[in-house]
Amino acid sequence: MPDTRLDLARIQAARRVIDPVFLDTPLYRCEALEPVLGCAVSIKLETANPVRSFKGRGTEVVASGLTGAVVCASAGNLGQALAWSGRGRGLDVTVVASRQATKAKLERIRALGAHLELVDGDHELARERAAAIARHDGIRLVEDSLDLETCEGAATIGLELADAAEPFDAVLIALGGGALATGVGHVVRSRTPGTEVVCVQPAGAPAMTRSWHARRVVTTGPTDTIADGVAGRRPIPEVLADLLVVADDAVLVTEASIIAGMRLLLEHAGLVVEPSAALGIAAVLEDRDRFAGRHVVTVVCGGNVDLAAYRRWVG
Repeated sequence: MPDTRLDLARIQAARRVIDPVFLDTPLYRCEALEPVLGCAVSIKLETANPVRSFKGRGTEVVASGLTGAVVCASAGNLGQALAWSGRGRGLDVTVVASRQATKAKLERIRALGAHLELVDGDHELARERAAAIARHDGIRLVEDSLDLETCEGAATIGLELADAAEPFDAVLIALGGGALATGVGHVVRSRTPGTEVVCVQPAGAPAMTRSWHARRVVTTGPTDTIADGVAGRRPIPEVLADLLVVADDAVLVTEASIIAGMRLLLEHAGLVVEPSAALGIAAVLEDRDRFAGRHVVTVVCGGNVDLAAYRRWVG
């Protein structure tokens, strides 16, 4: 059993408090992608739910134990998910986000009834502001990836992968703050130890990948990537410690490969995805020999895009 903060029994229990709308998401072989990529490809689709991302799994676990008010910082997807989970439980939800965040994500946060506060800076400044609000108001601060509920909620994806009819040679996971990677990685390492856990991050936002390779926290300057959902600069030490246990590799991919991955998912899988969700496909494009002849599964983690930007990227 991997020696991390996560616990397999708690992960299994998390399924009982997560709304079924987020569970047992589609998992299927996408044969149309295989001639292009040179390997067998399965898709774990986490966009067919009310918030169009995997984040609802974690916020359902968080919200199940809360009353009153809660605040979080978000690039957009966590905020939507917490607003959705909080609305159904009568919670007063505040989300702090960068003014530069994807407009479609911000609009959905408001539409779901949360109070939205915008900051003139990046996600790290939003994290600082959310922490300040929590201290001042004496309310719960939800910190994505640091709070175990967010990791163990995401880890229920791993349970569903482990129960697949046939095992995978590798699972490709978008790497940002680390909740998805550590959660899924923990279960895969526990249940199907022969499956390689490969975490993928944009070269323009490399902090967690650099930290994994250095085996210590490495902070970076401003990020430069269209994949806003994984664009952090300051890895959380506790999350890095978990990632070092469960990940076999962490790789960086270019913006060109991310856009190519988005285009392939549209053309060959009929999926409109945000940049973070194309990181797995981008990793295969950049290292075809590594994955040739293998069966990989990629977690398509989000589909919240600004349509104008999407059209510019994909054409």
